[in-house]
Amino acid sequence: MTLNNESIDVKENTLESSTVANLSDRSDEVLLSVKDLRVWFELRRFGFGHAGYVHAVDGVSFDLHYGETIAIVGESGCGKSTLMKTILALYRPTKGDITFEGQNLSELPNSEMREYRSQVGYVQQDPYGALAPFMNVQTILEEPLIINGIKSKVERVERIRKAMEEVKLSPPDDYLTKFPHMLSGGQQQRVVLARSMLLEPKLIVADEPVSMLDASVRVEILKLMRQLQEQHNLAVIYITHDLSTVRYFSERVFVMYAGQAVEKALIDDVVHDPLHPYTVALLEATSDPDADNATRYRDVPPGEPPSLVKPPSGCRFHPRCPRKIEGLCEVKEPPHFTPRPRTEVACWLYRE
Repeated sequence: MTLNNESIDVKENTLESSTVANLSDRSDEVLLSVKDLRVWFELRRFGFGHAGYVHAVDGVSFDLHYGETIAIVGESGCGKSTLMKTILALYRPTKGDITFEGQNLSELPNSEMREYRSQVGYVQQDPYGALAPFMNVQTILEEPLIINGIKSKVERVERIRKAMEEVKLSPPDDYLTKFPHMLSGGQQQRVVLARSMLLEPKLIVADEPVSMLDASVRVEILKLMRQLQEQHNLAVIYITHDLSTVRYFSERVFVMYAGQAVEKALIDDVVHDPLHPYTVALLEATSDPDADNATRYRDVPPGEPPSLVKPPSGCRFHPRCPRKIEGLCEVKEPPHFTPRPRTEVACWLYRE
C-alpha cells in the first residue's frame, strides 16, 4: 500500500513518540479492560411487541495499557461507534464487563460515574457540530469545568489558557471571545481537543477526529494528538476507517466486522501481512494516491455486511469470504487463534 508524503511526515514524528510512550513507568499496567462485551438493542413491533435485537457489539475483548494507542477500524455499521459510546458510559452493556483502573463500570453508582467520565476525554468527528454555535470559546471550555465542580473562576481561566496553549491556540485572548463559525475547521478541532484535556484525563476516545478536515490539517492534528499523548502519558482509542492514518498513529489495531473483533495485532503486522480475509479486503479497498495503481484490479469481496438483527451462523464473514471452508465456516463460529505472537485472528484457516 503506497502512502503520500503527508503520511510519511507523520511517521517520522510517530516513531519517536511511540518510543517515549512505551518507556512510561506504567506502560505494562492495564488502564482499561473490556471482557466479552455485548451491546444489544431491542427492536419492538409497533412500539410494543418484541421483534428481536440488534447485535451491535457481540463479544469484544481487549486490554488497553497506560500511554498506549489502539485503533479500532472497520466499515460503517461494524459496531465501532457503539463500542466507543459504551466505553464512554453512554450505553450500558447487555453482557460483559468494562473495567477502568480496577473498577467495574457496571457496578459504579451514578455518584461515581461522573468521576469516571472526567477521566475519559472525547474528541468528536465533526468539530463544528460538537461546538455550541451560540457560545464563544471561553464559555464552551468553561462549561465542563463548572459541571465538574471547579468553582474558582481563577482556576477555570488558568486551565482554559493552559489547554489552549497546548493545542497551539495562542495567544488565547485571540480566540476566547470568538464563536465557532469564526474559526477554521482545524481551529475548531483544536478547541474540541482542548475541551477533552481540561479535566486532565487518562484516556482519550477519538472518533474519526480528522475525517472532516483537509489533508494538510489532518497531519497537524495527528501530530498534535501525539504530542499531547506524549506529554500527559495518555491512552488513546482511535476509531476510524482510514487505514492510512492508523498506520502512523497507533501501536495495535483491532479490526471489527459485524459487531465482532476478527483480528487483533500490531499495526505493522496488519499492514504488511494481514491474516483474516476481511482485513485483506479492507486493505485492498483503501484508496491509493499512486497514479500507477489507478488501473490495478482490486480483489474486493462482493456483497454487503450482514444484518445485525439476524447475523449469519458460523463466521459472520463467510457469505462474502473467498477462502471459506465448506461445511465449517458457515456452521461453527471460530474462536480466536494465535498464529503468531501478539496476534489473534477469528478464522478457521488458522486452526492447529
